[in-house]
Amino acid sequence: MTHPTHIRRANDHDRPLLLDLFCCAGGAAMGYHRAGFNVHGVDIVDRPRYPFPFRQGDALTVLAELIASGEIAAYSAIHTSPPCQDGCALTVGTNRAMGWGRAHVQLIPELRTLLDATGLPYVIEQPNGKAPVRKDLSLCGEMFGLSVLRHRNFELGGWSAPQPVHKPHRGRVRGWRHGKYFDGPYVAAYGSGGGKATVAEMQQAMGIDWTDIREELTEAIPPAYSQWLGRALLARTLAGEVAA
Repeated sequence: MTHPTHIRRANDHDRPLLLDLFCCAGGAAMGYHRAGFNVHGVDIVDRPRYPFPFRQGDALTVLAELIASGEIAAYSAIHTSPPCQDGCALTVGTNRAMGWGRAHVQLIPELRTLLDATGLPYVIEQPNGKAPVRKDLSLCGEMFGLSVLRHRNFELGGWSAPQPVHKPHRGRVRGWRHGKYFDGPYVAAYGSGGGKATVAEMQQAMGIDWTDIREELTEAIPPAYSQWLGRALLARTLAGEVAA
């Protein structure tokens, strides 16, 4: 895949353009694309499997540059999935022994300030934990019939959407817990060992087939989540509830 040096406008002018910051391999991006957006991604790490136009760079720096140059006007919305290690439950809890409990930089306050400055509707996505985000929406794989739970919280800036019903879970997440093995309808799409999902199982469970890199899969959100968010955002834009 050819990576443009600079983010470009989409060729399809009938679709609004969404900026995907901290994009990783594009789990969120694919959902927004399916909902009706063109998507451009930014990540500090090169992501050759990202399925849409991509720019490598620091997300906060790129966003500040787009605001300063006025190029942010090309976009209709912004999705962000900033690093979650500072407040994620896995970091501060069960995986501390693995070295994930060390100090991490919290980017969300600075990110939110920049997002507010754009005047665009935006999303900040985070897992359960102590990250400083509003839980305007919480989504779970069971809401979409997936074989992974992957609870995620979403702060919605400049727009709102109703909270879907959180369906009861059908059982446990498969794997070892405190020396005991549990079976269940969901796979553990994080880490490795201890009965965690294989790469193939994570791909199937989340609906992601364009990357087979474990690290990218463990960080991704299922496209079904952002497809739901994207459709909700477009519906509110068409209804005049969000500035176009």
